Formats: sequence, C-alpha cells, structure tokens
Amino acid sequence: MELQTVEANGLEVAYLAEGPEDGPLALCLHGFPDTAHTWRHLLPELAGAGFRAVAPFLRGYAPTGIPADGHYQVGALVRDANALHDVLGGDGDAVIVGHDWGALATYGAVAHRPDRWRRAVTAAVPPTASIGPSLLTYAQLQRSWYMFFFLSPLAEVALPLDDYAFIQHLWRDWSPGYDGTEDVAHVKESIGDPAHMLAAIGTYRALYDPSGQLPELADEQAAMLLPTPKPTLYLHGRDDGCMLLSSVGSPLDFMAEGSEMEIVDDAGHFLHLERPDVVNRRIVDFLTA
Repeated sequence: MELQTVEANGLEVAYLAEGPEDGPLALCLHGFPDTAHTWRHLLPELAGAGFRAVAPFLRGYAPTGIPADGHYQVGALVRDANALHDVLGGDGDAVIVGHDWGALATYGAVAHRPDRWRRAVTAAVPPTASIGPSLLTYAQLQRSWYMFFFLSPLAEVALPLDDYAFIQHLWRDWSPGYDGTEDVAHVKESIGDPAHMLAAIGTYRALYDPSGQLPELADEQAAMLLPTPKPTLYLHGRDDGCMLLSSVGSPLDFMAEGSEMEIVDDAGHFLHLERPDVVNRRIVDFLTA
C-alpha cells in the first residue's frame, strides 16, 4: 500500500491507498484507538474489485497533521471526509466505510452530502438514534467508562503509563481473544506522544462539550444524527466488548431502503480484523451491488 499525503479542509492528511487511480473512490475511516492500518485486509479486496481504496489517518493521528484550530468534533470529521472526496477525485459512484468514530463520520458525511456517496458501510457503532437510552443501561455504562474517564485530566497521565498499556487493555477487552499486538504498535506510532494523544481523546472531549463546537460546523454536526439517506450495510461483532450487541437497537430503522445488517459471529469490536474472511467479502459484495 502506498503512503501519500493530500491537503483537505485545511489539513495535511496522510493516507494509505491501493487500487486503480481511475477507479471509484472507496474512503475507509478508522476509529479509536486505531489507525489507517486497520484497513490493511480490506484495501486489497476493494482494489481487486476496481475501487481506488483510500484509508486516511484521521485528524490528529500522525502522520496526518494536528489541526491548528484544535477542533475534533464529529462535524469536523464529517467535513474532512467530504473534503477528501473532492480532492481525491471522488464522484457520485464513491462509497464510504467507517468503523467506530469513522462510523459516526460516515453517517454524517452521507447525510450532509448524499450526492457524493452511492453506498456506505459502517461497523461497531450504530446510528446514534438507534442506540437511544441503551447507552445509559448499567451494562453499557460499564463498557463506556473510558469515554467519561477521557474527560478527566487524569487520562493524560494514565494513557502513557507502562508504554501505553492502557491501549493494549482496551483492545483485549473490546475484542477478546484477538491478538492486537501489531495494531497497538501502529497506534503507539501514531498517537504515542502528548500532542497526538490529546488529539485522539479530543474527539471524546468535544462530544461532551458543546461550547467548544464551531458554529460553522453546525450542519455537519447535525447531519450525524440524521437518518442515512443511502443504502448502508451495518456490521457488528456478536462479542463486542465496547458497544454491546444489546445496545445496538434497530439500525435499519435509521437507514435508507436497501440497507442491510449482519451480526458477525466469533468477533468483537474490531471485527474487520478478527474475521476479515467474512467481513471483507460482505463489504465488497454490498458495495459492488
């Protein structure tokens, strides 16, 4: 895979790419604590199907730059995605794939500019409206504790301890039985310094601090909560230790006609890495339909 850079939305964005330059764009967005390398199994499959498969490192994840404005709200991720569509030569046949935070950015990008995207795939985080009060059940709050911990200054002390063992434990808890050693190494390369670490948890802090959200991103921020207007495939690992299957609700109620949902057995939060044989084929089949 090629590592390239491009300027989008005023930010120098690094990305991995594979596939024909003239193929339709397939933009793949990662989440936390992860990097563009999470798509290493999917990009070749998309390329083989004729797509120009591109996996950017999200804002604040090196080698992508840290945004000068310091904004990490989902609306900024939405604007980044749609800006990348433009600068990478995307057209109405472009597709978008998102996992975790990348899923939320995908919902927003498609709802905000449906003319840019033909189909979408999301994984591990359903539409916010589908989760609803399930987020506040005791069982889900047990899994979501880290989100609230990241709001505390103590997070800045805890994350780097013991060579970022915190991140290793999250991977083990979220995808039980999966060896995420390679993935965690990539994460430490990307956010293993104070500035990038703060950028990575900045998305959580922005989520719970509306006063820090830019008025000019209000439309993109609101789009994250809208029904997804293009056919979307939602995938969820049955053993997800981050977002419980019982908390997912009814994603198809908030997606366009022609959308589909599948629960992947023997997989947790990072299902595309745990079961690439199943997940990749399902994604490619849906995006080429």
